[in-house]
Order: sequence, then structure tokens, then C-alpha cells
Amino acid sequence: MELLAIELAKELFSAEFVDVRPISGVTANLIAYTAFTNPNDVAMALSIPSGGHISYGRKEIGGTAGVVRGLSIEYFPFDPEEMNIDVDKTKKKVLTLIKEGKRPKIAIFGASVFLFPHPLKELSNFFHEYDITIIYDAAHVLGLIAGKEFQDPLREGADIVTGSTHKTLPGPQGGIILSKLLFAERIKKATFPGNVSNHHLHHVAGKAVVFAEMLAFGKEYARAVIKNAKALAEALSERGITVLGERNGFTKSHQVLLDVTKYGDGGTLEEKLERANIIVNRNMIPGDIKAGRHYMHPGGIRMGVQEVTRLGMGKGEMIEIAEMIADVIVRRKDPQLVAKRVVELRKGFQTIKYAFDTAAEAYRYIELRKVVSK
Repeated sequence: MELLAIELAKELFSAEFVDVRPISGVTANLIAYTAFTNPNDVAMALSIPSGGHISYGRKEIGGTAGVVRGLSIEYFPFDPEEMNIDVDKTKKKVLTLIKEGKRPKIAIFGASVFLFPHPLKELSNFFHEYDITIIYDAAHVLGLIAGKEFQDPLREGADIVTGSTHKTLPGPQGGIILSKLLFAERIKKATFPGNVSNHHLHHVAGKAVVFAEMLAFGKEYARAVIKNAKALAEALSERGITVLGERNGFTKSHQVLLDVTKYGDGGTLEEKLERANIIVNRNMIPGDIKAGRHYMHPGGIRMGVQEVTRLGMGKGEMIEIAEMIADVIVRRKDPQLVAKRVVELRKGFQTIKYAFDTAAEAYRYIELRKVVSK
């Protein structure tokens, strides 16, 4: 089963090497840190208000890279208008760090708020020129990469791609690593015995099935996800809510990021929306730290459309969802009244799309019996 999952993933991502044993995206990142760094090395990554994930955070904020691996984190310069890494300022910062004797050992692309492809092509040659290994955390966008609708990190210069298998890639909770064959032994040793002992074989079976489903339905699914995200972002903006990333069309991924400071804070509005049966999460946005906002009550709300897309929803439903969100946030209607409308909408979408209809169909697709018989 593990070998089958590896072969399917190699085909799906056009990867020379795949490890399906990581049990989460954070574990996959730890494996990458173990393989390519030593404690006290310098790493570059996005800060949390700029969209970075806690797994590449500093020690003082409890970040995995700092606390567990002992890395020193330097932040990418970020352009809040573009909602992306600033290429020119990044190059200048790296050169300054090198002059100060703090050359980064790794550069971590990827994010927890990931609206647009990162400038990997624009920076990969520069980083490699200074012997800086590139890690690309694809946790959130892995399904879009599989569907060929985002960027292709392995072809754009990433040395190692880490990811979760349960976000836009609609599989079981778990992790994965993709890389060049050159780094295979180093990654395998960092996986076991370094960071994983029992690698949850029942989840590996689930990963094999989702890889097969993405080979069959991934392109159609990824296109639908991005189309829905754009439709939701546009509809929310039209209803008076500030949607970040407007300069570049709001989003090119599954995510939509709101600045809700005109109406309250992300934590309070997250709770109100939950009472309306609309599940989102509060999120820090650029400017929160300077404004003195805390992660429990930040200025932003993050949402993703991959789940409603898998239920078969389209542009019309995105507009309806935006209207209900605006009722709660902008018009301050009673969340319980909105919740009833959510229930009515959801009743019409009870079947998962972009997936095999039956187990038998899945087995035929990946030819499990044929593989087992060998």
C-alpha cells in the first residue's frame, strides 16, 4: 500500500522522490528542517501577520522551527498591496544578512494565508547562488498544485516540497514530502527514525485513494475551486467588506482574506458567523501588530471554498454565501436567523463531487488487486 501511494503521488506531482510517511504538514516541515539544518541556523520565512504558519515561527512565539529545531527566523519582506513576498527587498535583506555573518541555511516559501503564487521562479536562482536550500510548504495549496492550477514548485526551483494531505488535497489528515532523487536518502533518514515511528498505515491507504482521485478529477476540481474563490471574493467586496488582494484580483487560490476592522475584529465576528452556521477562522493581517491587535482578536478573517466546491456549489451559491456573511458582518442581523438560511442552502448539497462514486470504482482505477497479486 505504501509503495502504491508513492507511485501514484510521483505521477500526480511529477516528482522523482515521494515520502508518504509524515503524519501531518507540521511533521513534514520538521523533517525538512532535520534534513537541511542544524540548531542555530538561520531560516527565512513569512511572519504570521504576513501569512506565515506557526511551524516556521520564532521561539518566542512558540513557533515549531524555533522551539523544536532551534532555528533563528528572519522574515521575508512583504508587500501588503500585492499580498506577496517583495522580491527586490528580499534580495537586499539576504545580502545584508550574509554580510552580518547570518547567511540563511533555508528559505521557506508557502504560507497559511496563501492568496497568490509566491515568487519562487524570481528568487530560486538567487537563493541557490548563495547555497540556500529552498523548502516550499504547499500544505494549503497542494490540491491546486496537483490540479495544475497553481504554481509548480518543483519545476520553479524548490528543493523540497512539504504539505498536508487534507486541505485543498481532499484526503485524510496527514502529510507528504516531494523532492528530487538527490535528497531522497537524507529525507528518508530524517523521516524515520528522526520524526516518525508509526506512520499510520490506514491514513496511507487514504492518501493512495485521494492521489488516484486527483489524477482522475484534479484539474476540473482545482479550476472550480479557484473560480468559486474569485466569485466569493468579488461578491463580498460588492457588499462593502474589504477583501485583501484586490490589486491582483483578490485571489488565485482557494482562499479569501477579509479585513473586518470597519465592523469589529476577527475573533468576535468569527464567533458570530459560527452562530450563523458559517465556519471561518480569525486571522492576523498586515498591520495588526502595529495597530496593537492580538491573535485572539485580529483584524482579519480567512476562509476557503474547497469544501463547498466539493459539495457541488458554484457561482450562484458563492453569491448567496456572501449575502449571508454580509448580513452578519455588515447589516448585523441576528445570526440565528441567518443560520436557518444556511441550513436550507446546505440541504441541497449532500453529495461529494470530484470523487469516485463507489469503492469498487476506486479499486478499479488504481488496480489494487493487480498490484497486490504481484
